[in-house]
Amino acid sequence: MKKENRKKHNTSAIANKNQRRAVQKYAPIFLFPTFAAFCIGFVWPFLQGIYLSFFRFKTLRNIKFTGIDNYIAAFKDQQFFKSFLFTVVFTAVSVILINVIAFVIAFALTKDIKGSTVFRTVFFMPNLIGGIVLGYIWKIILDGVIYRFAETTLELNSTYGFWGLIILMCWQQVGYMMIIYIAGLQSIPSTYMEAARIDGANGFQLLRHITLPCVMPSITICTFLTLTNSFKLFDQNLALTKGNPAHETEMLALNIYKSFYESTTNMGVGQAKAVIFFVLVVIISLTQLYFTRSKEVQE
Repeated sequence: MKKENRKKHNTSAIANKNQRRAVQKYAPIFLFPTFAAFCIGFVWPFLQGIYLSFFRFKTLRNIKFTGIDNYIAAFKDQQFFKSFLFTVVFTAVSVILINVIAFVIAFALTKDIKGSTVFRTVFFMPNLIGGIVLGYIWKIILDGVIYRFAETTLELNSTYGFWGLIILMCWQQVGYMMIIYIAGLQSIPSTYMEAARIDGANGFQLLRHITLPCVMPSITICTFLTLTNSFKLFDQNLALTKGNPAHETEMLALNIYKSFYESTTNMGVGQAKAVIFFVLVVIISLTQLYFTRSKEVQE
């Protein structure tokens, strides 16, 4: 009997080894199309963009090397700096609101509420709609409401424009973050909660000392996603306010777009702004990941 089991084990091990060899042998064939598409669609344009940021150009057939002049012009652009400040404020408010609302909804939907599956689907659905479509839909809705009570529109009042962007961003992103938080909440071992209740912990203490530390990985992911999505916001900004009034609601991505495509003499400045934008997003994202991961509970 032992010999038969050993023989079956050896046969299985040989089969698994041959399967791994086959996968390793043919893996490059299946990976190459995806890798080629990634290089053609992202890596090459990215490297070309960095290269062109050092040139003065209107078309790619007529370029002139200018060194760091484009970067100097970008940093001297006051509107670029104002757009950066507006983007930072918008990002801070949207990240806080989206994560708080998403966590509260997720916390409620993990408490055996009747119809919780339906609620999850409803909250998640806005994430399936394209940003530019949502922008125009919410522009019609908000302009109608605001004009009725204040006789103005999103494009005529920067305060309404700012909060219109916040409402749109929250409505689109909350459902997606809610799903991530639900996964994190459901992964908390029940033994932690039972032990804390035996020790006399109340609801707030459970939330503070058990729930939040255990869902820190989810908080890290959701904060990273909302931070990068808010900082890179473009299509909703273009559809909802177009940066009006007087560029007061113009975010960085929209400012770069206008600098590049509305330039009649030199697109290099817009390209330099795009490189600066990329560096800012990377630095901010890595900083956020460092601080949030340092607070995660090691099981």
